[in-house]
Amino acid sequence: MLPQIGKVDRASFDRIIFPRLGKSDKTVMVGPQHGVDAAVIELPDKSVMVIAEDPTFGMPALMPHFGWAIVHICASDIAVLGVKPRYMTICLMLPPGTPDSVLEHIWKEVHEECEKLDIAIVGGHTGMYPGIAYPLNGGCTVIGLGTKEQITAPSNAKIGDRVIMTKGLAIEATGILACQAEPALVKKFGREIVEKGKNYFFDMTVVKDALTAAPYAHAMHDATEGGLLNGVYEIAAASGTGVTIYEDKIISTPEIDAICGYFQIDPLISVSEGTLVATAAPQQAPTMLEALQKEGIAAWDIGEITAKDRIFVRKNGKKEELKPVSVDPFWAAYFSTLETK
Repeated sequence: MLPQIGKVDRASFDRIIFPRLGKSDKTVMVGPQHGVDAAVIELPDKSVMVIAEDPTFGMPALMPHFGWAIVHICASDIAVLGVKPRYMTICLMLPPGTPDSVLEHIWKEVHEECEKLDIAIVGGHTGMYPGIAYPLNGGCTVIGLGTKEQITAPSNAKIGDRVIMTKGLAIEATGILACQAEPALVKKFGREIVEKGKNYFFDMTVVKDALTAAPYAHAMHDATEGGLLNGVYEIAAASGTGVTIYEDKIISTPEIDAICGYFQIDPLISVSEGTLVATAAPQQAPTMLEALQKEGIAAWDIGEITAKDRIFVRKNGKKEELKPVSVDPFWAAYFSTLETK
């Protein structure tokens, strides 16, 4: 059995981290909490600073576009709060003996993606250290500046809101596994399915999704570890509300079904960096959907925010309690691909 990988579990966070957050400061409007990936700090002029930090695990499948992944995964945490990313610092850690050509490739991608997103790189650290198997983003901090009115924290969902999702299920799981296990998957399903799966790699961002949806949203969240169902649960939990979502409104694709099916993982609860979950008032939801679709971003209304119970309605009509996902099945699938190499 694999040891725990990924984020610290909710119980450990509540017991060890949450009670010890340093000095209390009244300017912290949004601090550390479940389902919220960025902080909001009130500035002296009454504007706000949104700040987030994320590592990026150096998976072999990420290496060809590691710089792209660093920028988009980290910038997405700012965008989901409704504010445009503006500044970045990065701690890039490399294995000893890493050739300059590898560093240059990663850094060129970081620079180019930051230019595209209008992000200035303002500091950080780069070095080589033992014990690292692949290049590692040890911590990328992204900052955005905005107003209180712009903030769309996951804790802002309102009873009656519609729940909107973008792109699809298990985006990160599908994209990474398609790259990591390409030969076996091609043998099983053929080249076309696998190429479509590999293309999900570049959907592992919600920057465009979130900035498009923000004018119409109350709350937004990126469905990362635990996938769509965990992302929806975290919005409801952070907002102190219930939620009902419907399986028959959640769209999948043949490539998602094939690749997740091959590894026997449930795409509903598999890591899905790139799936935006947003809530909007009923009168705003159609406008949000239209705006997303105009930008070429597929989006669907999959349910509603309710007063109390958190429910997942299966295609057969059976109602299940929506619970937090304790173990994302992606990790076991990912490490099984390394064992066969």
